[in-house]
Amino acid sequence: MSTITIKEIKAKLASITTSDDPFIEEITNDERKGVQTLLKGWKNKREKELVLHEKFLALTSYEQDLYKRGYQYIAGIDEVGRGPLAGPVVTAAVILPDDFYLPGIDDSKKLSEQKREEYFTIIQKEAIAIGIGMMDAKEIDRINIYEATKQAMLMAIEELPTKPDYLLIDAMKLATPIPSTSIIKGDSKSVSIAAASIIAKVTRDHLMKELDKELPAYGFGKNMGYGTKEHIEALKKEGVTEYHRKSFSPVKEMALSSINGQ
Repeated sequence: MSTITIKEIKAKLASITTSDDPFIEEITNDERKGVQTLLKGWKNKREKELVLHEKFLALTSYEQDLYKRGYQYIAGIDEVGRGPLAGPVVTAAVILPDDFYLPGIDDSKKLSEQKREEYFTIIQKEAIAIGIGMMDAKEIDRINIYEATKQAMLMAIEELPTKPDYLLIDAMKLATPIPSTSIIKGDSKSVSIAAASIIAKVTRDHLMKELDKELPAYGFGKNMGYGTKEHIEALKKEGVTEYHRKSFSPVKEMALSSINGQ
């Protein structure tokens, strides 16, 4: 065994995916410190991969059950942007293929921006269909955020180029002829909803970053429209814009003060 170099061992380990591979047993008896360090690193990496694999399988339980019941095009639906003071509420509907595999996928809020962007690209490439729905601040003020979110979700479903035969919806209940299940915290329980949460989140973040270029004073590129201290200060100094939700406090009070000339 000592005739094989540590560099060669490292290269071979990179292609091994199972712990019962004969090569793993061989290098276990190699007393070189560098070899044992590589082996320990491989085992740690493999253990993390197995955890992610098991978690991914758990995320597909709703979908797998529906596939067994004969459903083929299952759309996961989620929203982002219900709480901010500015910007739209954005929803996504995503239909994934039954062999979709992306260990590590999760509720978008639990992922780093880098991971969200990475998964966003993969989902866009591999999804059977993606639909986006959006309601701007004006509509949110007109019909309220709850109704605006439901309308945006229905819009996302309509935008799907492939008609779904079942819907998995994060928390909300929708009036639709398509059979559906509403799942509390669905973005951490269903792979389709998790995918939708990532598509919705990244889509909205991109929009807010573009808006930041138009109105840099409000810091939309960082706060995404949420009521951070800096955002509130900018509102006081710069005033309320067309992108702000005038039915949300403290924007509502600021808008009224402006109208009344206070």
